[in-house]
Amino acid sequence: MRIVITYGTFDLLHYGHIRLLERAKALGDYLIVGVTSDSFDAERGKLSVQQSLSERIQGVIDTGIADKVIAEEYEGQKIDDIKRYDADIFAIGSDWKGHFDYLREYCRVVYLDRTEGVSSSQIRAKEFNINIGIFGYSPMVDKFVAECNYINGVNASGIFVGKRFQRSKVEKLGLTIYPSYEEMLDNVDAVYVISNPDSRYKCVKEALERGKSVLCESPISISAEQTRELFVLAKKKGCILYEGIKTAYATAFSRLVVLAKSGVVGEIKCVEATCTSLKTEDEIVNDGMWGSFDEWGPIAMLPVFELLGTQYDSKEIITFENEKLGIDVFTKINFRYPQALASIKVGLGVKSEGELIISGTKGYIYVPAPWWKTEYFETRFEQAEHNRRYFYPLEGEGIRYEISAFMRAMNDLPNFYIDRNVSVAISTLMEDFHSGIDVTKM
Repeated sequence: MRIVITYGTFDLLHYGHIRLLERAKALGDYLIVGVTSDSFDAERGKLSVQQSLSERIQGVIDTGIADKVIAEEYEGQKIDDIKRYDADIFAIGSDWKGHFDYLREYCRVVYLDRTEGVSSSQIRAKEFNINIGIFGYSPMVDKFVAECNYINGVNASGIFVGKRFQRSKVEKLGLTIYPSYEEMLDNVDAVYVISNPDSRYKCVKEALERGKSVLCESPISISAEQTRELFVLAKKKGCILYEGIKTAYATAFSRLVVLAKSGVVGEIKCVEATCTSLKTEDEIVNDGMWGSFDEWGPIAMLPVFELLGTQYDSKEIITFENEKLGIDVFTKINFRYPQALASIKVGLGVKSEGELIISGTKGYIYVPAPWWKTEYFETRFEQAEHNRRYFYPLEGEGIRYEISAFMRAMNDLPNFYIDRNVSVAISTLMEDFHSGIDVTKM
């Protein structure tokens, strides 16, 4: 019996997929089809997949062509599968010609012509296309616009900045610059909000009331009550409201959280997160007068709330101000939980090692700087031979994954990477900070 094996994402199964499977089956007597898992697709930077793994596997099964369907979950699995199933032929589409020649050491490799004029990418772009308008400006906007180009069906089409001095910064992006927020809302399907935190509630609310889904940088607002209100409004209007902390959408961070919660380092007793960058006074003014807590606070709080929860017993906020600008240039917060402690440090005028350390009763997890661009972390123990390293590719600093998740949610595939209780807790801290609650100014 001659065994043939092939692989693919098989998203939105179409005639081209079926013809490819038929050609592969014709090469032998028994066809094994590997369907790439969601996480493996994300690791490879393939982020526009619309269907879940189970749906894609079922789609292949329903064709009746495959004799066996498996999931592809890791780099190097093709070699393992060829050996495990004693495959005689590896077949793949001709657009991969030459890429899998290394498998000739294990079996015959055949590149099959694809059906012209049809692809999942074309179907996705045709069936689901969203124009995103941008409200506000920071250097993150440049990255956001660039990352939209990697996601099928997503187009950053326009921007409203409001402030005249910011127009020159966005002209180079090639976006339509709208004279008013209302006009932009008339011409887009969704909104990316990156204005000053104190203005976000109003513009998010206006977009949701107009039936526009919103991807909003964190915090969604600087009021816990307002953030709750916006989530209720989004549900009422049938819209998606996503909080934009790019780290939350990175594969490595989600794996880190699951691993820490699994007890691999024992009971978590302390979480320490540091996020700093140095900016001149002119840079702070030009970027919108955000203080260090406004800019870095939500990112630093994310692992604390994800791992220890949002119900802390007490907190202490210590902040250093730039009196000339009236903003904080360095802030530290200490949290006390019933059975654990946490601390975060954020700064624009003070530089520190941007690492994340999760301390447990059996060992600790170490994420090197800059931890918020998580690609690599370690579990470390008293006996060093038990230490282990974890690597996960990160494309586009996580922004690409964030946009992809937002698009999928708009296409009726919601997956809320940030729990709403975490969003509310972040807004609560922002509100207390700006109100001076539990704050000591230095």
